[in-house]
Amino acid sequence: MSQDSRQDAAPRTTYVVVDGENIDATLGSSIFNAKPTPDQRPRWERILSFAEQRWGQPVKGLFFLNASNGTLPMSFVQALTAIGFAPIPLAGESYEKVVDIGIKRTLEALVGRTGDVMLVSHDGDFAGELATLVDEPDRRAGLIAFREFTSTALAALAARGLETFDLEHDVAAFNVHLPRIRVIPLEEFDPLRYL
Repeated sequence: MSQDSRQDAAPRTTYVVVDGENIDATLGSSIFNAKPTPDQRPRWERILSFAEQRWGQPVKGLFFLNASNGTLPMSFVQALTAIGFAPIPLAGESYEKVVDIGIKRTLEALVGRTGDVMLVSHDGDFAGELATLVDEPDRRAGLIAFREFTSTALAALAARGLETFDLEHDVAAFNVHLPRIRVIPLEEFDPLRYL
């Protein structure tokens, strides 16, 4: 194999597309019933590591932020950058769901491009764009979320080939045990957790 051939055969990339607002809102309103504390939030670097190990290729993390108020949480942005994410702060009008619009445009831009995608969200608004990616030959598409809070539109894509991963149990993204009530497969049931 010539050196030119090796350069042409660059490794595939997994694009990890994060809807941080959606994950934070789900934690706050559905799991903790309060604003999550820093130790109750995901360890975002574990999501990148999981994606890289799961599909055995480099990852590019894209973390979407709503910056419509004109400010950025700089310490959080710096932390995201340090662990390998590209923070994408978007601004728009008060009626615009800027994060959703940015993610939809990004998923659309991936159509026809080489690479795989893992979406981190529960939001059914992305089902159409994600379905298009799932249906493309030679592309892997995944969803990282809390299974019990995933929209039915996204969950239905599993039948078409979307790989689904639980944020807590598969990815191990948390340092604390979350107070979730979920369906437990019998082989995972540990009665000692309830005694």
